[in-house]
Amino acid sequence: MGMLSEFKDFIAKGNVMDLAVGVIIGGAFSGIVTSLVADVITPALLNPALKAAQVENLKDLKTDGGILYGNFLASIISFLVISFVIFLLVKGINGMKKKEEAAPAAPAGPSQEELLTQIRDLLKK
Repeated sequence: MGMLSEFKDFIAKGNVMDLAVGVIIGGAFSGIVTSLVADVITPALLNPALKAAQVENLKDLKTDGGILYGNFLASIISFLVISFVIFLLVKGINGMKKKEEAAPAAPAGPSQEELLTQIRDLLKK
């Protein structure tokens, strides 16, 4: 019964739950980025290049020797988009943290020495 209790405590920890939420959101975010690349970036930016290469789909690009490099290019584009979006998210979060830290500090009170001096003077009276 001890191992089951330990497992329950492990699962209930905040870090494990945060990780689980992160993985689930990451999976959902992956679908968004995949759609962004396939449905927005590829048609908007790459269609003219694909038409010049007489290919309808980026993944169909291949060399004369039959090496499919289009799928590799699609993966690179997807990686770059994901990296850029994550960069923007981190930059935004860091910007919010800086604003929180920049809040005005409370006015400084008397130092410890000043307080001790005041206590000493009060005790003398």
